[in-house]
Amino acid sequence: MTADLRIGIAGLGTVGAGVLKLLAEHRDLLRQRCGRGLAVVAVSARDRNRERAVAWAPARWVDDPVALAAAPDIDVVVELIGGSAGAPRALVEQAIAAGKSVVTANKALIAAAGTQLARAAERAGVSLLFEAAVAGGIPILKAVRESLAGNRLTRVYGILNGTCNYILTNMQETGRPFAEILEEAQALGYAEADPSFDVDGIDAAHKLAILTSLAFGCAVNLDAVYVEGIRDISPADIAYARELGFRIKLLAIARRDGAAIEQRVHPCMVPLDTPIAHVGGVFNAVVTEGDYVGRAVFEGRGAGAGPTASAVVADLVDIARGLEVPAFAVPAAELEAAAVAPMAAHRGPYYVRLLVVDKPGVMADIAAILRDERVSIESVLQRGRSPNEPVPLVLTTHDTEERQMKAALAKIARLDSVIESPHLIRIEHL
Repeated sequence: MTADLRIGIAGLGTVGAGVLKLLAEHRDLLRQRCGRGLAVVAVSARDRNRERAVAWAPARWVDDPVALAAAPDIDVVVELIGGSAGAPRALVEQAIAAGKSVVTANKALIAAAGTQLARAAERAGVSLLFEAAVAGGIPILKAVRESLAGNRLTRVYGILNGTCNYILTNMQETGRPFAEILEEAQALGYAEADPSFDVDGIDAAHKLAILTSLAFGCAVNLDAVYVEGIRDISPADIAYARELGFRIKLLAIARRDGAAIEQRVHPCMVPLDTPIAHVGGVFNAVVTEGDYVGRAVFEGRGAGAGPTASAVVADLVDIARGLEVPAFAVPAAELEAAAVAPMAAHRGPYYVRLLVVDKPGVMADIAAILRDERVSIESVLQRGRSPNEPVPLVLTTHDTEERQMKAALAKIARLDSVIESPHLIRIEHL
C-alpha cells in the first residue's frame, strides 16, 4: 500500500473548515480513488481557541503557518489564508523551496506572482495547483489545462464574481437599487462588510488574469486587466436593458487580438438569447471558445465552503495520483510576455444613458458630436415630454472604437443641455 499523502493546512476559515470536513467524510472514497490516503497531519490558523464547526485534531497545531514549509512530515502545503503578501506568500515560496507541493485558493497571490511561483515549482520538481482560485467548484482550470489542451482558444469569458451576480440578478427581479440589495447581500453573507473587492471588479480581475494565462500561454499580467465595477448600475439601466432585449452582467473577458491579448472586467449588456444572460444569483459561469471544440459552457457555484473545498481536494487528488502538469498548461519558462491590447482600441456597440433638458436642438447637438467622432447611432429611446425639464435619453450605437466613444461622451458632457455625466455600458453580442 502506498503511503498516505501528508498534508499541512494553513487557514481554517470557511474554506479550510470545508476541506477538513470533506477529507473526513470522504476518507474511504478518496483512498479508493487515489490508491492512498489523504492525511492532514498539521494545521495552522490565527486563533487556536476559536470554536470551529469541524475538528482539526488529531492533526497537530502549528502557531506560525510558515513553519509548515519546513516540517519534515508534510508532503503538501495547502494555503488558505489569502492575500498576496506576508505570511501566505512566504509560506508558498518556502514550501516550494523545501520541495513540497502547494495547493492554494489564493487568487490574489497567483494573480500577483503566479508566473514566478510556477517557475520556482518547476525548478524544484513540485506541483503548484490552484483550481479553487477561479470560479470555486467549477473545474475550469483543469478543463483548460487538460481537457481543452488540443485547442487554440480564441476567447474566454464569464461571470466570475457571485456577489455581483447576486446583486444584478436581484436588481433585475425586483427593480430595487444597488445600495439596498448590497446591504441585503451583506446581511446574508454574500458580500463582505467592505464590499469593494467584489463590487469594484477587483476579485473578477484576479481570476481573469489567471484564466487568461492558462488559456493563451502568457505570463500572468494583472496590470493588463481593464476594470470597472457595478456601483453605477441603476434600476433605470436594468429596465432599459430589458426593453432593448438585454440583461446586465459583470463579465470578465479575455481575447487574443493578433499578437496582443485583451483583458477586461466591466458591466455588459448581453442578449437575452445567450446562456450566460440566464445565470442568476451567486452562480458563476465560464465560456471557452476553441478552434476544434467550438464553444463550451461551464456553470456552477463560484464560492462557499463546499464548492471551494471540492476544488482544493481535487488538486490534492491529482498530487496523490502523481499527476504532473505545468501550473499554467505550458512550462513556465515558455509563458510569453504578450503585448497588451489597449482598452482604447476595443471595438463594439455601446449603450449610453443621458439626462438632458427637453428643448429643441438637443438631439441635433448630440448627433452632431457623434457624427464628428464617427459614432453611428443604432437606436434612440426617450420617454415622456417635459419641456425645459430634465428627461432621460438612451442611445445605442453600432460598432465603435472605444477612444471615439469616450471622446464623443466627453464633448457631450460639456453641453449645457446635459445635466449629468453620460453613463456608458458596453454591449456584448456573445
